[in-house]
Amino acid sequence: MLEGRRVAHSWRDERWDTFCLVTPNWQCTLPGYAYAGDDPMGFMVKEQIVEYVEGYRAAFDLPVREGVLVEALKESTEAGMPRFELSTSQGTFTADQVVVATGCYHKAFVPSYVGELPEGTVNLHSSNYKNPESLPPGAVLVVGSGQSGAQIAEDLHLAGRAVHLAVGNAPRCARRYRGRDVVEWLDDLGYYNIPIENHPNREQVRDKTNHYVTGRDGGRDIDLRKMAVEGMKLYGPLSSVAAGIGSFKPELKQNLDSADAVYRSINRTIDAYIEKQGISAPIEADYAAPWEPETEVATLDLAASGITSVVWCVGFASDFAWVKPPVLDARGFPRHERGITETPGLYFIGLPWLHTWGSGRFSGVGRDAEYIVEHVVEAVARPIAV
Repeated sequence: MLEGRRVAHSWRDERWDTFCLVTPNWQCTLPGYAYAGDDPMGFMVKEQIVEYVEGYRAAFDLPVREGVLVEALKESTEAGMPRFELSTSQGTFTADQVVVATGCYHKAFVPSYVGELPEGTVNLHSSNYKNPESLPPGAVLVVGSGQSGAQIAEDLHLAGRAVHLAVGNAPRCARRYRGRDVVEWLDDLGYYNIPIENHPNREQVRDKTNHYVTGRDGGRDIDLRKMAVEGMKLYGPLSSVAAGIGSFKPELKQNLDSADAVYRSINRTIDAYIEKQGISAPIEADYAAPWEPETEVATLDLAASGITSVVWCVGFASDFAWVKPPVLDARGFPRHERGITETPGLYFIGLPWLHTWGSGRFSGVGRDAEYIVEHVVEAVARPIAV
């Protein structure tokens, strides 16, 4: 097993100080290593997640070679037999079969117009944000409202910082509804087990942003409207920055309404399930929006608004260019069926919706791994044609 950095690197070094899981601890079910703590309904914080991943490695004495960065993977031949050759920072390796388990969040994305920020403005990607105290005094512009953006904006807001948030089209969901965590309801409904080929939105679901919610302080909703009432400044998506002036798309109301529509839709699905199953559950009132944008702000002078820092929460780009066999599509993303590619012996795991919604989570990766291992074992046992 080759690891370019350290085991649990991204959890340890690319998350902010108050980061925690948004799925309950009971969903942490790596193969043979289910969560065994005393808070199954809680949410592991960063240090606990690192301990969980490192504990998994130690429990099975996994043969991980850290600090070995794979620079290229190509097909080769050895004694006339097809092989794979991996060029790495520690030399060349060969293998009959290779499983690529790098995920797909490889390069932090920052827009090209970052150079138009006012001179002296601190700007960093969400993967480099640590805490409010690490930023200089002044207001902070957070760009993006997916899980990272919404949670970082809340982190700054709770610390008393003046926050300006450019709101994207991410959906949201309730943390708890009708007496249970929403994840429990969705699990009972089978949402984490729906194969992508059976999903009604299978053509778009892999590219959709996850719902924003938080496990912080025991878990709660993230309601951007409520934070606006408390003083956070909300805008539509940031489209550009020119000479220190930010321009925003007039889509704030649209995006807030859309996020709330998803929130309500999930709750209605749970209501229908409760009624159909005859479950006794407390009744909850429908969500009532506590704030509406009166106008759509088109532009903002960042310096004049006291903004001294910008945190870019606009995602990551994938980079599979080092994978040389012909398994990438026109976008450079792996073509596969449940992780099995058209190149015999080459597999992928840990990609969003590799098979189900759980594929990119602690809860579903074990099932995907088992499926791939079955193919590996079959390939090993297959007679070699001569």
